[in-house]
Amino acid sequence: MKYILIICLSAFLIQCTSGSKAPTDTFVFCSVGSPSSFNPQLATDGPSFNASSSPIYNRLVEFEHGKTKLIPALAESWDISEDAMTYTFRLREDVKFHTTDYFTPTRNMNADDVIFSFMRQKDNSHPYHNVSGGLYKYFESMGMGELIDSIKKIDEHTIVIQLTRPEAPFLANLAMDYASILSKEYADQLAAKDQHQQIDQQPIGTGPFQFKKYMKDSIVRFESHPAYFKGEPKIKKMVFSINTDASVRTQKLLNGECHLLNEPAPQDLEKIKASKQHKVISAPGLNVGYLAFNTSKKPFDNKLVRQAINHALNKDSYMEAIYLNHATPAVNPLPPTIWSYNKQIQPYEYNLEKAKQLLKQAGHEKGFEAELWTLPVSRPYNPNGKKMGEMMQADLAKIGIKVKLITYDWSTYLDKTRKGEHDMAQLGWSGDNGDPDNFLNILLSCEAIEGGNNISKWCHKKYSQLVQKARTETDIETRTKLYKQAQEIFHKEAPWAPIAHATVFKAMDKDLQGYKINPLSVEQFYPLFFGEESQ
Repeated sequence: MKYILIICLSAFLIQCTSGSKAPTDTFVFCSVGSPSSFNPQLATDGPSFNASSSPIYNRLVEFEHGKTKLIPALAESWDISEDAMTYTFRLREDVKFHTTDYFTPTRNMNADDVIFSFMRQKDNSHPYHNVSGGLYKYFESMGMGELIDSIKKIDEHTIVIQLTRPEAPFLANLAMDYASILSKEYADQLAAKDQHQQIDQQPIGTGPFQFKKYMKDSIVRFESHPAYFKGEPKIKKMVFSINTDASVRTQKLLNGECHLLNEPAPQDLEKIKASKQHKVISAPGLNVGYLAFNTSKKPFDNKLVRQAINHALNKDSYMEAIYLNHATPAVNPLPPTIWSYNKQIQPYEYNLEKAKQLLKQAGHEKGFEAELWTLPVSRPYNPNGKKMGEMMQADLAKIGIKVKLITYDWSTYLDKTRKGEHDMAQLGWSGDNGDPDNFLNILLSCEAIEGGNNISKWCHKKYSQLVQKARTETDIETRTKLYKQAQEIFHKEAPWAPIAHATVFKAMDKDLQGYKINPLSVEQFYPLFFGEESQ
């Protein structure tokens, strides 16, 4: 008779015995990777947002649990001027920051904290602007520095944000992770001790969980915030168990070593479904997986080369082998579930002869050599970067392109692609707010190059003008027309090879209650609790 040894992942998990489960006030999350930062202002990746903005912080406005509807959060109400350029926010007065062994607040959250959090990102001369590298990729990619003219404190719990122009998605953008509110009092204490970087390593927020400890590539520990303004979480202790191997994460779930697996490998779904102790739920994904071409490097500065590669990649084979048919081939950078998706654009057909012809026109009849970077972590938009890379390598060899496959750990991969060190790189995106701007602007505009999210380094002036104009319009029909035109330019210029829009699956212990799939991808841990499965 074989016995399963349940491994204790943290001091939070009290004495483990064969076949035992974690106590019901402790929740263990199987994370796909280590956070690159505990400050969501500095991050762009899911593992970082899951470990920071979701448990530790709040924003002025947030999205309703499992939906894209905006609801009040740190701001209890707001007014918008008739010209849509002045936003007045009234802040809650009962919001307490975390009390930890490294910080004890003396006051509640107020206007000073909001101003600090935005001005750190906007003001180049701010004492915290250059801390931890000073790369505010979302803030910069979205042009927030130029959009926000000023932020003024009217009183302790009222602020006014003045814009330089109307911005249709502005409120939704304020609900995104980068807009999390940090403690100015904590920042001032650290600055007095010349320990500025600690604010991003030992975070203090207002959220439902307090940071306790991080062991790189191993675990993150949290405890509930008893004074949370929405009420103390039912889960008292939370542990992130980090492992980049999808099969290991699945086994941990099945063994009872974690309670939620947010990115199960497609090949493991049936195994999990067969377990009586677990359940699997799914929803269409607001995502896109793609292969980005670094257009700042030869020969990828030539759109004929980029078009040729689009024709050479056999996407249908990827759908079967990588996604197990739980995805649809991508045509546009937008997922088809977002309004303004251009259905009239036809995909690049899989046509090796056409690909060879285009390479010949580009002056590369005999092909060339290049590097292709493969995704080092499993993501819904690409559950197996290594295998996909091998299939892409074989496809491109058929048209004379000799590919060397390269990868790095997740943090290094993100850093190097943002700096433009790659030739071709796999990446993807899961929507943040349900607005087309979140894909078409954040990932592909000229402004997004400096922000780091436009890893193709593609700057097309007409495309960017269309996207920027769409941001200033409030009429949905006008915005839709502009976004459809932008997608036509994207298709012709081909800065990416769009690969797939994947169905999102979540696997969990059957006794875990309160979970809803977030269409905006970041996990929401606050509503979770353990209880008997409802009948």
